[in-house]
Amino acid sequence: MSAEKPGLRERKKRLTYQAVSDAAISMFLERGFDKVSVAEVAAAADISKPTLFRYFPAKEDLVLHRFADHEDEAARVVSDRPDGTSPLDALRRYHLDGLDRRDPVTGLCDVPEVLAYHRLLYGTPSLVARLYGYQSRSEAALAHALDPAAPVAARLAAGQIVAVLRILAEENWRRIDAGESVGQVHDDAVAAAGLAFAQLADGLVGGPAAV
Repeated sequence: MSAEKPGLRERKKRLTYQAVSDAAISMFLERGFDKVSVAEVAAAADISKPTLFRYFPAKEDLVLHRFADHEDEAARVVSDRPDGTSPLDALRRYHLDGLDRRDPVTGLCDVPEVLAYHRLLYGTPSLVARLYGYQSRSEAALAHALDPAAPVAARLAAGQIVAVLRILAEENWRRIDAGESVGQVHDDAVAAAGLAFAQLADGLVGGPAAV
């Protein structure tokens, strides 16, 4: 029984975490991020303000926690890649698979809720600024997966890779947000990914992510 209790507590914590974030994002989308207070979010979620801050250290984290779920995604792809597969090739294949799956992380997704979320994110300067902290943690995790014995070289490589993935996703999202369909953008997104990873391979030859 004692072994099961932590699992139950963790599940309840995650449910609360998700419920509070969902309530907050709904309010932000309706009224704007800067026009909704943390106190209002706490009241809507039926929790106290101090309790909310135990889950979300900053107001921006109510929105950006979705990125936290993906912080170590690139690192996991590199760590779990098959034998004989380079880190860059593993990341390239994973990104292309994400495009085919219309994964929101790739920006190639036209689900209305996802588009609204991205408009909220990229249209709010404080959220964009806070996003860099999540990206820094993603870089650190990826650098460790690439080569923990060469922290500087690995961090340089990780920074380039994370920046490329961000730029690709933003370009896809901006085109779809401007009115293009996923089908119209897909082939260009695949071509852009090919170009981006080719440039990474050229720049990282001999480094931790070399192909």
